[in-house]
Amino acid sequence: MDTLHLNAPQVKMVAHRGMSGLELENTCSAFVAAGNRSYYGIETDVHRTADGHFVIIHDDNTKRVAQDEMIVENTCYETLRAIRLCDKDGKKGRKDLLMPSLQEYVQICKKYDKTSVLELKNHFQPADIDAIIDIIRQEGWLERTIFISFDLMNMICIRERLPQQKAQFLVSTYPDWLEDTLKKYSLDLDIYYEALTAERVQALHEAGIEVNVWTVDTLEDARRMVEYGVDYITSNIVE
Repeated sequence: MDTLHLNAPQVKMVAHRGMSGLELENTCSAFVAAGNRSYYGIETDVHRTADGHFVIIHDDNTKRVAQDEMIVENTCYETLRAIRLCDKDGKKGRKDLLMPSLQEYVQICKKYDKTSVLELKNHFQPADIDAIIDIIRQEGWLERTIFISFDLMNMICIRERLPQQKAQFLVSTYPDWLEDTLKKYSLDLDIYYEALTAERVQALHEAGIEVNVWTVDTLEDARRMVEYGVDYITSNIVE
């Protein structure tokens, strides 16, 4: 599949789970493919393993991307790292399709000068968030990291530790309490694009809140988001 090119330099484009329209999502291959393109950032998902390490995968279990079914948070790091993932055609065989570590993801973002957009999957304990922050800080990439999560407590924990850090609260709808919550905790927004309107973007901007939209995979929808005035567009294939 070829990438779709959006001519909108005012909007920051984010590669969803890496260049997942071309390579298997959330793999080093997908991150490198995004790194070699014009994206501003590379989005991914991090989970804690049973023994306290951090791996990159979207789902809570490995079945969809690996056929082998293991619960990520109940499985040790080395076992997860040994799994050969399936390519986009559903077949195994490529030796490079392994579950990345958090460090590998950050290192690729740094090598290709891409902002890390890191989703904290599920609820993390504060000590685990501290460990994630330390890993990114040790790589020298904390200032170029945006934290995102559907779990508000994760976002509050980030804000308490890093008052100036870019942090976007993930939502799929636009509830009445949303804007007040974002203002209370000084959070930006990462929202399902169909839940957004131009009027909502305007109100958020007037409140000093940046807007990211997911997951926009057609030029028609991307251009509509540009007309709304969003700050970021997250996509599997639009560049």
